[in-house]
Amino acid sequence: QVQLVESGGGLVQAGGSLRLSCAASGRIFSSYIMGWFRQAPGKEREFVAALHWSGGWTDYADSVKGRFTISRDNTKSMVYLQMNSLKPEDTAVYYCAGKRSSIDYYQAHAYDYWGQGTQVTVSS
Repeated sequence: QVQLVESGGGLVQAGGSLRLSCAASGRIFSSYIMGWFRQAPGKEREFVAALHWSGGWTDYADSVKGRFTISRDNTKSMVYLQMNSLKPEDTAVYYCAGKRSSIDYYQAHAYDYWGQGTQVTVSS
């Protein structure tokens, strides 16, 4: 069992930056995928970014490519999402998630573990 706790959300002006953190407890195997999703009011939860825990790859939604960076610190069991050049449309609750394989890593329903979410609000 893996528990995930996000932090780092807040209110920021358009063009600003935030770094989200996700603390993972429990055993994370090298095959795990860690992802970030977001959900705005009235919308479905959408894929933002993911990485392979062993460090093999990362992937991003087109809407955040070049602005967001996902990373991890294996020694601390932490996952980060650095968000730069934020836009009002980035406003959402951001969730950290984990899954045991890379299959369908861009699909929220495929994830096994979820954090409680952290609110990000970008003002114009």
